[in-house]
Amino acid sequence: MTTVSLIATARERLRDAPRELLGELIEPRRVLGIPRAPRVQPRGGAWHLGALLLTDDDVLATGEIIRARREAPRGFTAESQRRRSELAAAASRGGFAEGAAVHIGWRMLQPSAVDRGAASGPLALIDGTPSVRWSAAGGFMPLERYLDERVALLIDPPAGA
Repeated sequence: MTTVSLIATARERLRDAPRELLGELIEPRRVLGIPRAPRVQPRGGAWHLGALLLTDDDVLATGEIIRARREAPRGFTAESQRRRSELAAAASRGGFAEGAAVHIGWRMLQPSAVDRGAASGPLALIDGTPSVRWSAAGGFMPLERYLDERVALLIDPPAGA
């Protein structure tokens, strides 16, 4: 099967499954030289399948996942904690509900390019088989098996998940 057809089959199976929110970080222009706070703008929803996000029309590589929350003074021991808190506040300013999980920093993939032999993010053709690199340090796994597992988990999650 081709990458495009495997993804189309996954979309069909996911038709009634819950979606997660997508957002895009917007850095507004300065007004009279004064910087304005960034915000995360809603960009629809997608099915989260590990390293991939599927929308009705596109395939995306997963970026960061944040939870929207109001800005509050906090002490941080690490700069990475401060950055995540700023992103969470930006999501809240963008209109996401308190505690909502939002995907940001995702990248558009080209499944048709994979079928022509090119790699696109975590997708690649390995020995003629559409495959996905499921983590930055992980190896490739056949896309068909990966999608079967991830779709099954999303449709029927284990108890307590």
